[in-house]
Amino acid sequence: MNKIYGYWRCSTDRQDQERQIRALKDAGVEVLYGDKITGTSNYGDREELSKLLDVLNKGDLLILSELSRLGRTSLLMQIELDRLLKKGVNVRTLDKRLDTTTMSKEIVGLIVSILGYAAEQELSQIKSRTSEGRAVALSRGVKFGRKRKYDDFQVAEVMKKKSQGEGLGTIAKSLGMTRSMVQRIVRQEVAV
Repeated sequence: MNKIYGYWRCSTDRQDQERQIRALKDAGVEVLYGDKITGTSNYGDREELSKLLDVLNKGDLLILSELSRLGRTSLLMQIELDRLLKKGVNVRTLDKRLDTTTMSKEIVGLIVSILGYAAEQELSQIKSRTSEGRAVALSRGVKFGRKRKYDDFQVAEVMKKKSQGEGLGTIAKSLGMTRSMVQRIVRQEVAV
């Protein structure tokens, strides 16, 4: 008996997969897999997708919320979809843009090319907007990266001990810091 599988993917920990999971279950998915990883990642890095692709058999149906869950480039989408179709697995998207059970091979190829191009353009726009937003934030004085875990007094103590010839490990131990933190402080203070 053939099964209905579903696959969800969220790009970051801040995104919630519940919307996709609920929609897939409502569509009749019996077995569900999912990854929290970017769409531009290598297929080998998507553990759950790899497991899913191994268990799919001829006659099974794979449901996705949208085709970009398989990848963000036209080439990745085309390769993966072609592999699934050759295996005899049908693919349907919840956005109703793709349904290999009712579409001809030629139409599927055309749709995948168009959706892949659209996904690539969307990714390009996201990167562009992110870059522009970062540049604006930098011009306003926003500092990126993790926050300092030490205060000005600790910086002064590290630099005083360093000027007295103490080694980084000794300084770290005496101040209850890690050696890498002392190195970071020295590197930042020397650069200033």
